[in-house]
Amino acid sequence: MILHSQIIGKGKPFVILHGLLGMGDNWKTLANQFAEEGYQVHLVDQRNHGRSFHSESFNYELMAEDLKRYCDAHDLKNIVLLGHSLGGKTAMLFATTYPSLVDKLVVADIGPKSYPQHHQDIFKALNELDFEKLKSRSEADKLLSEYIKEIGTRQFLLKNLYWKEKGVLALRANLAVLSKEIDEVGKALPEAKVYLGNTLFLKGSKSGYIESMDEILIKKHFPKAEIVTISNAGHWLHAENPDEFYHNVMNFL
Repeated sequence: MILHSQIIGKGKPFVILHGLLGMGDNWKTLANQFAEEGYQVHLVDQRNHGRSFHSESFNYELMAEDLKRYCDAHDLKNIVLLGHSLGGKTAMLFATTYPSLVDKLVVADIGPKSYPQHHQDIFKALNELDFEKLKSRSEADKLLSEYIKEIGTRQFLLKNLYWKEKGVLALRANLAVLSKEIDEVGKALPEAKVYLGNTLFLKGSKSGYIESMDEILIKKHFPKAEIVTISNAGHWLHAENPDEFYHNVMNFL
């Protein structure tokens, strides 16, 4: 099966991979800006996310192969590949597995190291949503607010809600499988993987996902990596400081 995507603009292919519980649509504003600069932007929904297929299997090897099939189906070569968080992990594995397909790599606020599981509150909150009783987004937001105080995080999660049929809400993300396979999300890039192409790592100044000590490991896997800090931004750096994010990506390209 081929991953679902939105394709915006014409020109050099530019593939964007969203983070955990996200979807390509989260990147639409930036995608329009990149398209204006002469790129054909592919906003891809990864498996078990957005409008892409659901599967009982979920790991980075499978997601890298999903992207390979997508590139083959759309005849994409010499791509710019940008991934955030979960999508950054997929992007790193794809670039190190199929380096001839990737012209330039951008990784947003994630490193090649392993990360401990830290999404428990989010999954607990989402699993509390009873879709047989839930009748509105505002009801869902109220329930989520008991577990998640940050309104921006709740709004991001609520983008997953859709009307399955009249009066029946559902989640686009495959919550059951993502909950079961959550340990896969933090896995490290395999030790032997190396990408020799031009690479940009962007980290949020208020985020702890990429620390100064991680630079050695980043350079081991990506010898040409530049590491740039986006000011006044946490893990959602592309949403919290989109202008600085955009300009740093364009300067790199």
